[in-house]
Amino acid sequence: MGALRQPDGSVEWTLWAPLTKQVTLVVWREAERQSQVMTGCEGYHRARLTNLPDGTRYAYQVDGQQYPDPASRSQPDGVHEPSAVYSPERFEWHDAEWQGVPRDELVIYELHVGTFTPQGTFDAVIPRLPALKELGVTAIEIMPVGQFPGGRNWGYDGVLPYAAQNTYGGPAGLQRLVDAAHQAGLAVLLDVVYNHFGPEGNYLSKFGPYFTHAYHTPWGDAVNFDGPDSDPVRQYVIDNACMWVRDFHCDGLRLDAVHAIYDFGARPLLAEISAAVQAIAKEQTRPVHVIAESDQNDPRLIDPPEKYGFGLTGVWADEFHHCVRALLAGDNQGYFQAFGSIDDLAQAYERVFVYDGRYSSVRKRRHGAPIGVRDRSQLVVCIHNHDQIGNRALGDRSATYLSENIQRLACGLLLISPCTPMLFMGEEYGERNPFPFFCSFGDDNLIAAVRKGRREEFASLGFAWGEELPDPQAEATFESAKLSWAWPSGEFSGRLRKLYRDLLTARKKWRPLKDRQHTTARPLPGDALLLVERGTGDSLVAIANLSEQAQPFPEVQLGNRQLLLSTEAADYGGARTSQNERPAELLPYELMLWGKREQRT
Repeated sequence: MGALRQPDGSVEWTLWAPLTKQVTLVVWREAERQSQVMTGCEGYHRARLTNLPDGTRYAYQVDGQQYPDPASRSQPDGVHEPSAVYSPERFEWHDAEWQGVPRDELVIYELHVGTFTPQGTFDAVIPRLPALKELGVTAIEIMPVGQFPGGRNWGYDGVLPYAAQNTYGGPAGLQRLVDAAHQAGLAVLLDVVYNHFGPEGNYLSKFGPYFTHAYHTPWGDAVNFDGPDSDPVRQYVIDNACMWVRDFHCDGLRLDAVHAIYDFGARPLLAEISAAVQAIAKEQTRPVHVIAESDQNDPRLIDPPEKYGFGLTGVWADEFHHCVRALLAGDNQGYFQAFGSIDDLAQAYERVFVYDGRYSSVRKRRHGAPIGVRDRSQLVVCIHNHDQIGNRALGDRSATYLSENIQRLACGLLLISPCTPMLFMGEEYGERNPFPFFCSFGDDNLIAAVRKGRREEFASLGFAWGEELPDPQAEATFESAKLSWAWPSGEFSGRLRKLYRDLLTARKKWRPLKDRQHTTARPLPGDALLLVERGTGDSLVAIANLSEQAQPFPEVQLGNRQLLLSTEAADYGGARTSQNERPAELLPYELMLWGKREQRT
């Protein structure tokens, strides 16, 4: 659907609007308004015009009101204004040699375009790509860019999923960023939202039954994926997924909260999205990754269709984060109540899902299923992400309330995992600027509702923030989230970044850390130490002290392994000076890696 450039240069519009018998296409040709009644058949309305350049504004008129195109490729003036013709196939690409990044080489860096740089645009991200490459990142994951109201938003309130946000630089800006990323050797994953649409500028219901009252999401009406007239709605999102891969050369998609995509048909929507995207990947001979965010601990998401799975490339495994947070930050509210032991963290290393069918006291039922022997590169783990920071009352980052040695330990715990690691922007140097929730709605009632909802949400958790809670609508809240992007070599930020870089280099070069199949983990006597072993034969042994007290070095068989790295080494700002001898004790919150020297290469 949408306004598509044809081989003869004309533009053809296709709109699915079964709720109305007549739709008028309104076009502003050289500032002159022209109207044409679209031809209709079985709910689809079509029109074609010639001699229209890109940038030409147009809208659909239904029952006397004008609306933007639900499949608009460009919204230069915002969600309430006319759409613009844009032909993505006319972009001049320079990535013909790009071959993509295999799944088992992914190191994902999640970023928000609006706060990643002072300018907050796609183009402004480009100069920072070499620093990410040098760090050891192999893919950037961009938070949602589908057109949302105003200029400040996380992106999950988007209402026009085909149009890249105008204030970020629009579709051409996104294409320039992807092109530059490929030239820098980085893949680009795009966060897309198919479980709901935002509240402001959402005109989809004017055209067709895009929504259903049969289900409900925490963010509003559920999308109609399995009710009457759901086939065109399904195609709407499948085509959108394909567009980002085909026309914008994205290397993958992160599907937001798939547990809120309600679809009980025999052929799941997620499987159809994956199949359609992988068909393009096969045609273009490059890997394309479709990764789901899900809290269901369901291995079927990543199982192939021949095993009755959904065929997705990967899935987020949030429980690793929950284990680390509960142990190191003391989080014990909400779902964190179900975590907090070293045994849980050991299981997260060995079996990924802590709740793999066992009873959850928080959910008051059994939860999840075993992951079994599935490739651990299909599971994405993190110690920070936009939700886990931004959904705190103040959006404060852990660098502002956790000690330096705890931050180093958390980095080590993440990067020795056999799963695919994901970093959140600024994490690698201990960014101290917050990442609070922010928005820029234009509806006063909606603004008041958002403010009220945030206050009530945190009051229910026992926080009495009152007026201290950051105003999500205020521009100052948005500005406070912009990265400092500085890591002087002699300060903690520079030393922490060196630790991230060294461990990411180790993941790439050390043979045991490249082994995604063989990981064992167990608590050691004393309730403070964890041992993780990676690989077989000449394996790598990690020993972590998860307490604030120094602990006697445990009685473990290290053979002829040598100390390869300590998170408390002086180079990283720690107190350990010796790197060679077996120490008498582990320092508070220290992780040590033991292995063969030749494993470094």
